[in-house]
Amino acid sequence: QVQLVESGGGLVQAGGSLRLSCAASGRTFSAHVMGWFRQAPERGREFVAAITQRGDNTYYAYSVKCRFTISRDNAKSTVYLQMNSLKSEDTAVYYCAGRTSGWGDDPNRYHYWGQGTQVTVSS
Repeated sequence: QVQLVESGGGLVQAGGSLRLSCAASGRTFSAHVMGWFRQAPERGREFVAAITQRGDNTYYAYSVKCRFTISRDNAKSTVYLQMNSLKSEDTAVYYCAGRTSGWGDDPNRYHYWGQGTQVTVSS
């Protein structure tokens, strides 16, 4: 099992920045593809970004590309999401997730989930 705990959410004005962190414990963090997802009220869980085990490849949703950056530090068992130029439509609960094989944006393929952290962007 892998336990994931997100932090760094909060209230920010449009155009501002936030950095989310997701600390992992349990089985080997470096063996997992990690992703960030988000869910706004009355909407399904939406893919945001993913990163390979060694951090040598990343993948972003079109809506966040060039504004968000996913990264990881395997020595600290932590994955990050740097969010810049935030917009009101980025308001959501943000979740990190891990998977042991494969690669992609389907939340059903991710095995481990954190509890989420709220990001609210005021316009």
